[in-house]
Amino acid sequence: MEVLRTKNLSKSYGKIQALNNLNLTINSGEVYGLLGPNGSGKTTTLGIIMGVLAHDSGEFSWFEGQYGINPRKKIGAILETPNFYPYLDAYENLEIVRRIKKVEHQDIDELLKTVNLFERGTSKFRTYSLGMKQRLAIAATLVGTPEVLIFDEPTNGLDPEGIAEVRVILKRIADSGKTVIMASHILDEVEKICSHVVILRKGKLLASGPVGAILSDDNTIEIGAENMSVLKNFLETHPATKEIKDRGSYFECQVESSYRPTQISEKAHDQGLQITHLVIRKRRLEEEFLEITQKDNV
Repeated sequence: MEVLRTKNLSKSYGKIQALNNLNLTINSGEVYGLLGPNGSGKTTTLGIIMGVLAHDSGEFSWFEGQYGINPRKKIGAILETPNFYPYLDAYENLEIVRRIKKVEHQDIDELLKTVNLFERGTSKFRTYSLGMKQRLAIAATLVGTPEVLIFDEPTNGLDPEGIAEVRVILKRIADSGKTVIMASHILDEVEKICSHVVILRKGKLLASGPVGAILSDDNTIEIGAENMSVLKNFLETHPATKEIKDRGSYFECQVESSYRPTQISEKAHDQGLQITHLVIRKRRLEEEFLEITQKDNV
C-alpha cells in the first residue's frame, strides 16, 4: 500500500528555497531516511506532510486517501523537543497522551517496555536524562498503534550511550513492520536503521531508493607497494578497478563486487609487485553521500 506520495512539493522562506519540487513515494513497511545536512529541507518536508507548515505549491496525500481528510490518527510523530509535565511520571504523562488522542485503551506497561523505561515508569519526568526523555517521546508516538511513525533527528543532542539506546529502539520498531520516516544528518544512523534513503541538499532531491541501491556493492581497497608508479599502472589497466585516488603512501580504488579484493593483491604480487599496504572495506553510505552531493556542486 502507498502510504505517502508527494508531488512537486515546494516551500520558500523569502529568497531561500527550502524545498524544490520534491517527489516521493513511500510504501507500507518501508523505513525511509531523509538524509541531508542542516538546511537541506528535511524538517520542512516533515512539517508540511504533518500539516504544521503550509507549502507554496505541489501536493501530498496520505494512505491513498483511505482515511479521508484526517489521516493524523494513523500517524505518530516527534517533530520538536519532547514536552511532558515535569511533575508527572511516565504513566501519568502517557495517560494524558492517550486521552488527547482519544484512544480507548492502551497497554502503557508494554509501551514502557518497548522503550526500556518500564523500571523508571513511576519516576517524575523531571528526573529523566535527555535520552530517557527522548525514549518517552518515542513511547508517546506509539500510543494508539499508528501505522506510520515520524521522527525528526531522533538522536540529536544525545550522548553516545543515549544514541545507542534510541537506535536499538528505532530498529526494533522498524523491524515490527511499521512504516517509519526519519530525518537525520547522521549517515551511520540511516545506514543501520533504514531500508530506503532520500538524499536532500538545499531543498533538492539528489537521490532516492533502497539503501542497497544507493549504497554500492563495490568494495574499497587501499593498496600500496614499494614501486608506486608500477602499481599505479597496474591498477589503471586492471579491468576490475576504478576511481583510483592517490593517497600518498597508497592508492584507494573501487573493486567491482564480482571480483574479490584479494585477487587484486594476488595478481599484483604475481607481476612482481611487493605489496606494503592493503586494507579492504565495504563502500559506505558516507562515501556515496559525499559523491552525490559533490556532483551537485559541479
